[in-house]
Amino acid sequence: METAATGPLTFRDASDADVDTLVRLIQSAYRGDASRAGWTTEADILEGQRTDREGVLEVIKSPGSRLLMAERDGRVVACCQLERRDDHAYFGMFAVSPGLQGAGLGKAVLAEAERLVQEEWGAREMHMTVITVREELIAWYERRGYRRTGKTSPFPYGDERFGIPQRDDLEFELLVKELG
Repeated sequence: METAATGPLTFRDASDADVDTLVRLIQSAYRGDASRAGWTTEADILEGQRTDREGVLEVIKSPGSRLLMAERDGRVVACCQLERRDDHAYFGMFAVSPGLQGAGLGKAVLAEAERLVQEEWGAREMHMTVITVREELIAWYERRGYRRTGKTSPFPYGDERFGIPQRDDLEFELLVKELG
């Protein structure tokens, strides 16, 4: 079981050399028994993989996209995808090591992501999509200034790259926060 790390949190963009570490982190935060150590697990609604090497590498390599990593005491403890989209940024692929969840790490990563997209890209809003049945997670984002829009998009049923659904009512809702 992981315990709270003591060193400072540092941020950097992921490189090709980080792909395997990031796939393990993202998988551990959302799927399987390991994810149950944290509160962000999707293990009850989705099985299978959350991402793969190709998906992570695509985020790292895509123009206008970056995969931000948070490190503490020499190891990767969290990550998130940031993508530039016109006047706003998209936030995704957010993962915090399950044993470290609930101690403010996610809040710090989200704040750094918001700061970066404002300062470096001039983004006025941050957008994200969250599975609508994840009420606790949506409430966490709402406490950080995100608002539900009611705009939904379908879950990619049949595409096992995103997991194997355990229920038939999954969809995404767009959440938005004005920055600045």
